[in-house]
Amino acid sequence: MEPSNLVPFSSFTVSFYLSIALLSLSSVAVSQTVQENFFQCINQNSELYVPFSSAFVSPNNDSFSSVLQSTAQNLRCLEPSVAKPQLIFTPLIESHVQAAVICAKEVGIQIRMRSGGHDYEGLSYISDLDSPFIIVDLGKLRAISVDIDDNSAWVQAGATIGEVYYRIFQKSKTHGFPAGLCTSLGIGGHITGGAYGTMMRKFGLGADNVLDARIVDAQGRILDRQSMGEDLFWAIRGGGGASFGIILSWKIKLVPVPSIVTVFTVPKTLEQGATKILYKWQQVADKLDEDLFIRVIIQNADAAQKGEKTVQTAYNAQFLGSASRLLEVMNQSFPELGLTQKDCTEMSWIQSVMYIAGYPSNTPPEVLLEGKSLFKNYFKAKSDFVREPIPEDGLEGLWKRLMEGDSPLMIWNPYGGMMSKISESEIPFPHRKGVIFKIQYVTLWQDADKDTAAKHIDWIRKLYNYMATYASTFPREAYVNYRDLDLGVNKDGNTSFIQASVWGSKYFKNNFNRLVRIKNKVDPGNIFRHEQSIPPLALTGKRRGKRMIH
Repeated sequence: MEPSNLVPFSSFTVSFYLSIALLSLSSVAVSQTVQENFFQCINQNSELYVPFSSAFVSPNNDSFSSVLQSTAQNLRCLEPSVAKPQLIFTPLIESHVQAAVICAKEVGIQIRMRSGGHDYEGLSYISDLDSPFIIVDLGKLRAISVDIDDNSAWVQAGATIGEVYYRIFQKSKTHGFPAGLCTSLGIGGHITGGAYGTMMRKFGLGADNVLDARIVDAQGRILDRQSMGEDLFWAIRGGGGASFGIILSWKIKLVPVPSIVTVFTVPKTLEQGATKILYKWQQVADKLDEDLFIRVIIQNADAAQKGEKTVQTAYNAQFLGSASRLLEVMNQSFPELGLTQKDCTEMSWIQSVMYIAGYPSNTPPEVLLEGKSLFKNYFKAKSDFVREPIPEDGLEGLWKRLMEGDSPLMIWNPYGGMMSKISESEIPFPHRKGVIFKIQYVTLWQDADKDTAAKHIDWIRKLYNYMATYASTFPREAYVNYRDLDLGVNKDGNTSFIQASVWGSKYFKNNFNRLVRIKNKVDPGNIFRHEQSIPPLALTGKRRGKRMIH
């Protein structure tokens, strides 16, 4: 089943035509602003008249800041010194998105699109590359249609992962979808980067479980899998967001989940043998039963001795089965953790989703429909993939550096299982066979002070440098959904293939070359661009003019 919010041409109102005529007459005015031009163009190219008050927010509106910040996680990207959009446009139907692409070219303004806003460097709502720019916010396009008989669902790009999980749960207690741990992620952008979650070792990534998609391309056309072709369909499932078009919706494949799922969180401090236990976890994390996902959350903690700090490693897990079977698996494969029956809690799959996301126990699943992020901070993040266990002395050096940080956070996510069975080139996401685990590094702070920010960013860069010895090499791999502008950026829409390859190879390895060829084919004018978008080969020389792109 496919979502459709299109209004037939015959339903147009007289007021629509009147507004078009009036706006067309006013187009000769030289003094028209970007907002006026864009608004006029949208209504000339849309199937439904769009009142300015319901779909457009400009910096002059009292609600501008709240709308801009509504889904943004990283407060660092919302500072007054950071460039703001000229306009935030919230499409109400699919044809509005088509019109937005057409009108961005017509008016000569760059567009940024966001479905959830979580992106770590804020590239969906800020721009250092182009000014002026506007945001196309897909938050109103969030329809979800679940078809249990077909084991599939059509999900519009503005829906959150939590909403998707809930709508599946409403229809079936034994179906799920293998995507993100953070339930406020917008599914549109989430899947474009891969979309990993607690069931990745059993079923692969969210992007591995996409059956079809609807996208607005650089010409303003709505394409599905058949009409876009397999090259573009390949590229959008893991090739990074906002390089090839605007995702309208995904058709996802549902997966079976048991009626009983077991979770646990077991903390171990340095004083409790955390170093040796974590070293052992590295030996087994990618080899455990595919039903078992154990990530490790690493933070500073208060030591037993007052005023002293230590490091705590928390083993946070979801197991697709009963506690009794989980204990058998753990006793055989990872007895060093010392998991006991009282550590384990059996629950439904939807409850386990909420547990992993950090909701308090007994929170009703309906909270997933609110789509609110539990995380808003000033932060900087980086990522690594590890292919050889880090030795104990390497871990001890890591602990020393963590304890020098004010608010460090590391999350180690296990690979193996299905992730090792899927080819590196099956979709653009290449981090497959041989990866033991992925590391996410985060440093957080609570105020806008520039010196504080500089201190935290300097700290995480030094930590990242220290970890180079233990991370993957040639290239040092990184996860595209944890965007990191330290890896390199496009320069004024003029970046060469060689320059972009520096960060492109880290995110996509050899798949980067194919992504560039596809970009060159579907968006040679580089309509969809940002600081780390896939560049077309055509732009290795000079930048194309705004009016040359049609």
